[in-house]
Amino acid sequence: MSKTIAILTSGGDSPGMNAAIRAATIVAIAKGHRVLGVRHGYRGLLDGKIAPLDAEGVNGILREGGTILHSARSRRFHERASRDQAREVLTQHGVDGLIVIGGNGSLTGLTLLSNQDEAGDWPVRCIGIPASIDNDIALTGLAIGVDTAMNTIVEACDRIGDTASAHGRTFIIEVMGRESGYLAMTSAIASGANMVLFPEATRTEEELVNSVVKTILTMRERHPENHRVLAIKAEGVPTPTDRLKELVDAKLGQATGEEHEDIETRVTVLGHVVRGGRPSAFDRLLGSRFGNVAVRALLDGEHRKMVAWLPPMDLPEGAGTRSVADPYCYLIDLPMMLAATKRLLEGQSPLARWRTTAFDDLEDVFLL
Repeated sequence: MSKTIAILTSGGDSPGMNAAIRAATIVAIAKGHRVLGVRHGYRGLLDGKIAPLDAEGVNGILREGGTILHSARSRRFHERASRDQAREVLTQHGVDGLIVIGGNGSLTGLTLLSNQDEAGDWPVRCIGIPASIDNDIALTGLAIGVDTAMNTIVEACDRIGDTASAHGRTFIIEVMGRESGYLAMTSAIASGANMVLFPEATRTEEELVNSVVKTILTMRERHPENHRVLAIKAEGVPTPTDRLKELVDAKLGQATGEEHEDIETRVTVLGHVVRGGRPSAFDRLLGSRFGNVAVRALLDGEHRKMVAWLPPMDLPEGAGTRSVADPYCYLIDLPMMLAATKRLLEGQSPLARWRTTAFDDLEDVFLL
């Protein structure tokens, strides 16, 4: 029997979202089903902004960043009455299955929308696809957009590094990531940075300043012909980047006097440059595989699941199973994923603790 599948993108856009939209659309159509696109996220859903998607309409979107369905945040969706309205809108459009592509907030919304205590016997099946450049969603190795964002950061650091080497300067480079230091950590390794500051380390402001100053002075001593220093800072670190620079400059003055008055520090905030751009080959593949698995999961009757990419080996019992459609993908229980994400962001999960200890051990390695 032909089904109707709706696709919605929500929250911050991620390169590769369009790949997931395209794959889900063409797989569903190839199997004889109808596909609808919900525009402007949950806000658009409440406003009934729903239109058909066809193969021709998604044919050329694989290489494009952002999302053709657009995205928006909706405060109204936090209210039970609005979620009741959203369920009614989907029912009126004859929707049998809903795919939501987004981050932690978007998947939380999907979990609430499909909660049996609210929804009762509402028949719409719901599947989530993780898309977040921050890689702050638990129980999936990667989310859509992470690889592209990391490549963007590394390219920017390579360019900044040229200027840093030419002038012997220190650059504090702030990258996105919200409360997660994943992008800062991985891009610091990939770009050959000299240090990384990330929120999971829970350092005091004084410890942050001392760490930067130690790195600068150590690098100048060990590499007298090239005083270049790159310090990658995650946006989730509580101390604002400009304030950190001021404190570092003041501490350097106290530590060196006039001996090293030529020490220069600069700040670069990459901001939303990290979020945009055409998706990498990996994100195109990841989005396509997620879209394929999501549709097939809906058609198999799966409900309240998130598609995941190679989750950690210590996956909690009952949290998920390997997808029959793709051996690298799993179907993870949405409520369990949200609980694990909360622990990850609070620094309580094994993964969060490992990240902290691993980079503490690497601090001296960065200085070589």
